[in-house]
Amino acid sequence: MKKSKKAAIYSALFMGAGQLYNRDWIKAIFFAMIEIVTLLNIFNGVVYHSIWGLITLGETRGINGDHSINLMLNGILTLILLIVVGLIYIYNIRDAKHVREKIEKGINPFKPSEYLKYIWNNYFPHILLAPSAALILFFTFLPILFTILIAFTNYSGPYHLPPGNLVDWIGFKNFIKLFKMEEWSGTIWAVGIWTILWAIITTALNYFAGLGLALLTNAKGVKFKKFWRSLFILPYAIPAFISLLIFRLVFMGPGPVNTVLLNTGVISEKIPFLTDHMLAKIMVILVYCWTGAPYWMALMSGVLTNIDKSLYEAADIDGATKWQQFYKITVPMVLFQTAPLLIMTFAHNFNNFGMIYLLTSGNPVNANYKYAGSTDILISWIYKMTLEKRQFGMAAAVTLLLFIFVASIAIYSFRRTKSFKEEDMI
Repeated sequence: MKKSKKAAIYSALFMGAGQLYNRDWIKAIFFAMIEIVTLLNIFNGVVYHSIWGLITLGETRGINGDHSINLMLNGILTLILLIVVGLIYIYNIRDAKHVREKIEKGINPFKPSEYLKYIWNNYFPHILLAPSAALILFFTFLPILFTILIAFTNYSGPYHLPPGNLVDWIGFKNFIKLFKMEEWSGTIWAVGIWTILWAIITTALNYFAGLGLALLTNAKGVKFKKFWRSLFILPYAIPAFISLLIFRLVFMGPGPVNTVLLNTGVISEKIPFLTDHMLAKIMVILVYCWTGAPYWMALMSGVLTNIDKSLYEAADIDGATKWQQFYKITVPMVLFQTAPLLIMTFAHNFNNFGMIYLLTSGNPVNANYKYAGSTDILISWIYKMTLEKRQFGMAAAVTLLLFIFVASIAIYSFRRTKSFKEEDMI
C-alpha cells in the first residue's frame, strides 16, 4: 500500500492521525482537537438530544416541559455544525494524502509558519470574505431554514404555542389548506394577485414618472432647473414614515380633504378614500408614486447626462422626431443602465410592508378574506397572521411561497438583463 493511501486511511479512522504519520504536528493537534470535542459532545448526549429534539419537537407538555421551538433551533444549529465538521473531516483526509505525496516526491512539507504564510498569500480574499460569509450563514441562511421548517408544523395559537404546548410536524398540511380550503385559498389567490398588480403598477409608474420628471427638468428652455429639481425631490427627502401618516390623516373620512370639498360644495358626501375597496387601492398606488418618483427622477437625471449627445444630433440629421428619439435612444439607454435596479425595486415593492401598513393597515376590512384586508399584500398579511393571530405555521407556508416566487423572478430577470450579459459595456 502506498504511504499516501496509508496516511489517508489513518486520518479517516481518526482526524489528525494521518498528519501525525506525516509528522505534521500542528495540523495533527488541530484536527485531533476537533475530533475529540465532537466525540465528547456525541458521547455525553448533546448531539443525540439535539437531533432527538429536531425529530420529535418534544414529548413533555407543561410549563416545565419541552419547548418545541428551542428544540428545533438547537437541532438546526447542531446539524449545521455537524456539516462543518464533516467538511473538515474530508479536508483532513485529503490533506494527509496530499502532504504524504509531496514527501514521497522529495518535497518537504510546510513548516507551521510557512503554511500560515502560504494560506495568507494564496487565500487572502477568502480570509477577508470568511467573516461576512459566516454572518450571512448565521443571520440569513439560518432564519430561512427555520422558516422553511416552521411551514411544515402546526405552530399556531391557541393550542400549539410553547411553552405549555407542543408543536408537531404535520408535513404539507399547511400548503394543502392554503389551496384546498375555501377560506384560505380565496384569500391567498386574491391577495396574491393584488400583490403582483401592486408590484408591477407601482414599479412601472414610479419608474416612468421619475423619467418624465427628469426629462422635463433637464429640457432645453426650462428655467430655474435647480429650483424645480429641489422642489420635486422634497417628497423623497421627507421620511416616508411622516409622509404616509400625513396622507393617512389627510384622506381619512373626516380628514381635511373631505372637509374642504364639502365646505366648498364640490361634493355632497364624503369620499371614502381609504374605506372603499377599490379607491383605497388606487390611493396607496398614487401615494407611493408621490414618495417614490423623486428617487427615480434623481437617478434618471444622472443617467440622462451620460447619454452621448451625438446620438441625438445624428437622429436630428436623419429626421427622427422627438418621440422616435425618446423610444429609440433614451428608453433603451436608460433601461440598460437601470435594469438591475428596476428588478430590485420590483422585488422590494413585492415586500413593501411599510407603505401598506402605515397608510391603510391593510384596510378596509374584507369579510371574504381570512385575516386580511382589501389593501393587504402578502407581506402585510403574513405580519397579521404572525403578530396578531399567531398563525405561525400558515404564515411560514405563505412566506416560503412568496420567497420562491420573488427569488425566481429576480434571478431569471437578472440573468436576462443586457447589463449582466454585456458587462464590458458598463
